[in-house]
Amino acid sequence: MSVTFSNADKKHSIKNASVVKSFIDSIFDAEGLYEPKLTYIFCSDEYLLNINKQFLNHDYYTDIISFDLSNDHEDFVRGEIYVSLERVEDNAKQFDAGVDQELLRVLFHGALHLCGYKDKTKSEIKEMRYKEDYYLRLYNESIEE
Repeated sequence: MSVTFSNADKKHSIKNASVVKSFIDSIFDAEGLYEPKLTYIFCSDEYLLNINKQFLNHDYYTDIISFDLSNDHEDFVRGEIYVSLERVEDNAKQFDAGVDQELLRVLFHGALHLCGYKDKTKSEIKEMRYKEDYYLRLYNESIEE
């Protein structure tokens, strides 16, 4: 397992970081992908907006951007996942969710993108939401035990 958490222009520490990292690794196992090497980078809205503009030609705020850095000849997933902490906090308010739960959802969302799930069409969004909910429920059940 190689999941790391890093900070760009915003400092954040994940509650139960080692448990979360292990669970993210288990998402890849469940999806038939092994030994991911991921770096999650926590940042501000402005930091992520600049990345969105520079690399995706999008001029809007988003909560997460996932970059697949895997090589075609590798069997392993490599990626960087940027997370706007301000968007996560706003989303938590908007969806009446706890910030910690919304952050987990976003972390899992980024991992699912690197597992090959998309969220552009209605059917893709529906499948992505199902997977997010499924893994969030599994995570919450695992820490309650």
